Amino acid sequence: MLENVVEEVGGPRLSTHALKTGGSKTSERKVTGKNATGERFEQVFLENYGRVVSVLRRIVGDHGRAEDLANEVFLRLYRKESPSGIDNVGGWLYRTATNLGIDALRTAARRHRYEQAAARAEIKTPNAESALDESLRRETQARVRAVLAEIKPVQAELLLLRAAGHSYKELAEILELEMGTIGTRLIRAEAAFEEKYVEMFGREAMR
Repeated sequence: MLENVVEEVGGPRLSTHALKTGGSKTSERKVTGKNATGERFEQVFLENYGRVVSVLRRIVGDHGRAEDLANEVFLRLYRKESPSGIDNVGGWLYRTATNLGIDALRTAARRHRYEQAAARAEIKTPNAESALDESLRRETQARVRAVLAEIKPVQAELLLLRAAGHSYKELAEILELEMGTIGTRLIRAEAAFEEKYVEMFGREAMR
């Protein structure tokens, strides 16, 4: 059940090439606000903006909010100061976007709980099956987001990336972790998710 629930808000899968290069040969070189020309930064922005928005939209569930957060991601890239620059632009963008998305979930946890209550209140007409299904789907997504906001950010990030279809090797590259630790980290993350989900909504809700 956990896998199915997490997939509700899992981000879109990015290719290994895109993660390593940011989508083109242009991004293979190091990029920061200080050592890149305005033209080069704009090129990186255009090549990656849509993908970053898509990742964030799947996490926060709102396109407008995703665009705001995506702008913040690229603002951080532009302002980033690093003597060695960024080799893996795509990976850096993915990590930063995911972290910002999780932060947004944590700060909006109370609002999501209110949305849960509103979704339950909308279930009034038993003959409106499609509306009922939609309400239940929204409620499930709201619950998942609420739980992800409560567990450790690194665990929430692992679950989202794995639900998006990334391999252990890709997870290690994106999160800059030892590949040998990914399996145990995922097990702990899944256990933490289930424990928090049951604590917040009851074991019956996991079925």
